Amino acid sequence: MSGGSYEYLCWADDLDRLLEKQHHLADMAHRLAGLGYADDAAQETTDLLLTLRQWQVRARTHVKRLEGVWKAVEWWDSADWDEEQVREALAAYRGDDLKETR
Repeated sequence: MSGGSYEYLCWADDLDRLLEKQHHLADMAHRLAGLGYADDAAQETTDLLLTLRQWQVRARTHVKRLEGVWKAVEWWDSADWDEEQVREALAAYRGDDLKETR
């Protein structure tokens, strides 16, 4: 079978596949730039790679901020915790004084 030099980057049509192939995106951008007549495609490939990396940083930041709230709701819905832990998690998330949530 031919092709596959970039792990079939051409078929990376969803976020998971693109995130897995960041190294290949960088390689492809370098290859395109080296052609001397594909600067526009090289730039767009580089822009996509940078966008993915920005998204990862932003997503991690959101997840880190929300993980306590998500855990509290999940555990409440699993009958491991009660509503009080959700209120406490929301207060911590908001930086509120716990007294204000009641």
